[in-house]
Amino acid sequence: MPDLFISTDVETDGPIPGPYSMLSIGSVVVSEEGELLERFSANLDLLPDAQTDPRTMAWWAGQPAAWAAHRTDTRPPDGVMNEYARWVEEVAECHRSKPVFVAWPTGFDFTFVYWYLIRFAGHSPFGHSALDMRSYAMGMLGRGYRQVRKNALPKVWRPPDHPHTHIALDDAIEQGLLFANMLKANAALARSGPALGTLASWATEHEPCASHRAQT
Repeated sequence: MPDLFISTDVETDGPIPGPYSMLSIGSVVVSEEGELLERFSANLDLLPDAQTDPRTMAWWAGQPAAWAAHRTDTRPPDGVMNEYARWVEEVAECHRSKPVFVAWPTGFDFTFVYWYLIRFAGHSPFGHSALDMRSYAMGMLGRGYRQVRKNALPKVWRPPDHPHTHIALDDAIEQGLLFANMLKANAALARSGPALGTLASWATEHEPCASHRAQT
């Protein structure tokens, strides 16, 4: 079955789930033509025994509009996550595809979503299928991880009319449009000929550092 890429963004009040809470989740499916096909968003009640992270809350103090948006119409996490799991499954079935979680950075967003899904829905419809957009961009551009920042991506990839608002659904849409453009560019690259072996080239041009040589 083909992959169904679900662009997802979460907002939180701390660095890890459990001790801290997920405030909001937004997910979208965007076609390669940039059409918004599916969407899901919800604001969540705070976990009953959780705390807030002072550094994160200090950052939120500078984002009053986004914070207010995440604290409106909040719902219990168990209801939200069961509804979200069903939504992912139904969307995947509708598109006859297997769902793949997509984010930037996936290591943060997927950690929260997976924890909440297992805790409240009892399973993850994604399994462990999660794609990191920054890693994908590394492979496409043949650049190092630190060289691949959003503002360093080709301008044609970046959606001009979708600013990063720190509201989960807005950012999921922005991210989904960006990834759709990346998929389109990668398909064009594949049609034009075989990709360069960037990793192999790097390996032949770089020797192990002295400390590593001493251990081998």
